[in-house]
Amino acid sequence: MTDSIAIDARALDKWFGEGAARTQALRGVSMQAHFGEMVLIVGPSGSGKTTLLSVISGILRPDGGSVTIDGVDLWAQPDDGLADFRLNRIGFVFQDYHLFPRLTTAENVAIPLILKRRPWDEALAEAARYLEVVGLAGRAALPPVKLSGGEQQRVAIARAIVSQPDILVLDEPTASLDGDTGRTIIEFVKHQVLNTRRCIVIVTHDSRIFEYADRILRMEDGRLKGIDAGGAR
Repeated sequence: MTDSIAIDARALDKWFGEGAARTQALRGVSMQAHFGEMVLIVGPSGSGKTTLLSVISGILRPDGGSVTIDGVDLWAQPDDGLADFRLNRIGFVFQDYHLFPRLTTAENVAIPLILKRRPWDEALAEAARYLEVVGLAGRAALPPVKLSGGEQQRVAIARAIVSQPDILVLDEPTASLDGDTGRTIIEFVKHQVLNTRRCIVIVTHDSRIFEYADRILRMEDGRLKGIDAGGAR
């Protein structure tokens, strides 16, 4: 990579609804995030945090502005190209994990590799290796229902990083976890997942994890209101 800028979002606008119900979720939001950096996006409910996260990760198309990921204009890509770019370059961890209950833990983790047409046995072996990386060795054959909330979150992280994405985005990763488990998850992400070739962006309400951020972006009413130095623990 020739530039340390991982994400360069400029003048993002996003509207929802029609007529009298039409509301603006993003109002000219511009932000950058760099490789080797963990950035938190914080703010009250309805401030546009998750909308911003969805736009910069290629899930939700903006109505105005641009997003460049490592020099690539994200929203200038054709639909097929955008899907391939997300699959290969961006990992997303949903707030509710989105694990498939009828699949084993390893099968859940292997999904991105299967989508990339890796052979089934090879994908499962790689998934098992990543389960070891997140501290879940021996859980590969279990269904998600047999795991704790913290373990399910680790499975979601393993699935997000198994294809070695450059950008990892997490939506409220500690929302359904107790304080100790939440901090353990964020410590793991900070010290085991983040590296100089990866950028991590997290939306959160949880002030207990602010100390782990390199920077904190504060949103209110669809606008970026400030940038704080994090604790970088």
